Amino acid sequence: MNELEGRRALVTGGSRGIGAAVCETLASMGAHVFINYAGNTEAAGEVASSIEKHGGKATLMRFDVSDAAAVKDAVKSAIKEHGAFHILVNNAGITRDGLLARMKESDWDLVVQVNLKGAFNCTQAVAMAMMKERWGRIINISSVVAAMGNPGQANYAATKAGLEGFTRSVAREMASRGITVNAVAPGFIETDMTAGLPEKIKEQLLAQIPVGSMGSPGDVAAAVAFLASPSARYITGHVLHVNGGLVCD
Repeated sequence: MNELEGRRALVTGGSRGIGAAVCETLASMGAHVFINYAGNTEAAGEVASSIEKHGGKATLMRFDVSDAAAVKDAVKSAIKEHGAFHILVNNAGITRDGLLARMKESDWDLVVQVNLKGAFNCTQAVAMAMMKERWGRIINISSVVAAMGNPGQANYAATKAGLEGFTRSVAREMASRGITVNAVAPGFIETDMTAGLPEKIKEQLLAQIPVGSMGSPGDVAAAVAFLASPSARYITGHVLHVNGGLVCD
């Protein structure tokens, strides 16, 4: 399956969890994957090694998505060396949970800077070169909490809801250049973020999911892969829910 042969894909937060699964899936489709990470070089290297072991192409890109200057420099350098990016997956995200009444302003600001401004920084950095190619796929990783809310996650939910509005607006701006912009909103997925939850909380979550289980990073990666493929050329401005029926939209 080489639907993305010759395409270059930048995946932010690609060193673990959903991001790592997305990197490996896009590489299996023939894309040259650029794995962005903020600090864990070892983990990012393991993803790259796995891709190369299976015959794919991977390049590491270390930068903080919330640092606009760093993003521009890294993307500009990569484009100069390899050419324009055809696919961007804005996956990098963090949580700093806490009830609103007690939430630190710094925790609000940091989540906004990474989750929302980070997507803006990266999208803006790749946009001009992508438009010149007249082909592109931008896929933003949202969350089910953008639709349903979640106590203790006012900052996180706000950034993900904002990311969905960002998706729809940029989709309208870039459609005439052959670029689609969509979002994937995972439900409860088995990642580092959910691994630390107490068993009682996990049981309560599972009771809310009609299919009876949490999803895997591969489930999300499959949705991203479809939206990145030529088959999804007529889909833009859409939010694709991957949540086992937790929220039916």
